[in-house]
Amino acid sequence: MNLSILFEDEYLICVSKPNNIVVHHAHHSRNVADENSLLQLLFDKFEHKFYPIHRLDRKTSGIILLAKETKYVSKFQELFTTNKIQKTYYGIVRGHAPEYKLIDSPVKGRDSDVYKNAETTLKTVSTVVVNIPVKPYDTSRYSLVEMKPTTGRLHQLRIHMNKISHPLIGDPKYGDKNHNLMFINNFSCDNLFLHAYSLKFIHPFSKKQQIIKASLPDDWNTVFQRFNWSV
Repeated sequence: MNLSILFEDEYLICVSKPNNIVVHHAHHSRNVADENSLLQLLFDKFEHKFYPIHRLDRKTSGIILLAKETKYVSKFQELFTTNKIQKTYYGIVRGHAPEYKLIDSPVKGRDSDVYKNAETTLKTVSTVVVNIPVKPYDTSRYSLVEMKPTTGRLHQLRIHMNKISHPLIGDPKYGDKNHNLMFINNFSCDNLFLHAYSLKFIHPFSKKQQIIKASLPDDWNTVFQRFNWSV
């Protein structure tokens, strides 16, 4: 697999993660022998061990930062914990989403039943009406949305979009199966349409501002051509 390296210096490497690749396997994972993680792919390519600074779901594509040494991890993680990094995601959702909305709704933690505060700013970039029926309607509607989370809860964006009745296309857990099937049957697209597009931050070591962007995957281009969309 050809991994796209977006940025690299002596402290950090920034990679565009493809859909359906785990960053690293949990110790109890049953599929360790069946697939390579992002960390394994990077080790095979560079013969060097890297250390993830933040999380990205298996089904989410886009930017992920990895430190080159464990001693650098905490400085970069501080950017996330102190909200000094601007994260921008793109998503394709069911329906015509609000032009602008602040979603402030708690999300349950990774390993507990405790809900934690979670906040996402949503902006709709484009909308479309498609002359393809999806039950119970004769047509189907979709929106291209820009999302900027100020917290980093597990599945936050997927949960928040479902919460406002505009689930992400291709989401097997929180999505709409009828619309997911529409994309599979008509566009041959079965991936989750959630992409970590850009990160903006002050590098904690060089003190320079970094703006890193990851191009959209190929299946997005297929849909954009059909919907006459662009970013």
